[in-house]
Amino acid sequence: MNTFRFVFLSAPRFLAVLLTFAALPTLADTQAATTTTLKIGANRLKVEVAQTDAQREKGLMFRKQLGRDDGMLFIFDEPAYHAMWMKNTLIPLSVAFVDAQDTILNILDMEPQTLDSHAAAGPAIYAIETNKGWFEGRRIKAGDKVAGLPKANR
Repeated sequence: MNTFRFVFLSAPRFLAVLLTFAALPTLADTQAATTTTLKIGANRLKVEVAQTDAQREKGLMFRKQLGRDDGMLFIFDEPAYHAMWMKNTLIPLSVAFVDAQDTILNILDMEPQTLDSHAAAGPAIYAIETNKGWFEGRRIKAGDKVAGLPKANR
């Protein structure tokens, strides 16, 4: 009788542990990635690196604020005319698309919680999102170089 009771009480715990372990790969993929610091001219921007599909899909969704000189660096698997949108993103952002030669292709401003597509002007391997107006306020424009980018699959 004690054995039955032990098994009965342990089954919910066992199931909870099993579900936790099953979710670990998903949790690891969506947690905050590593950070790095980019330099554009004399300006520094601390960015979280989003390089997996799950990290890129989540991006800066659901954030209520972003530090003044913080952002997110998206690393794509291959150069293409990538596009960004603002679904479930609560703060206005600017995005700079960057090519494989570390050159900014174009910079676009994006409004919160919209499904508008904001696309690269050429084949981009990176996108950098930060607070709306950050690039403009520092006179950063298309053609400027970005230093400190992690090597992508070029």
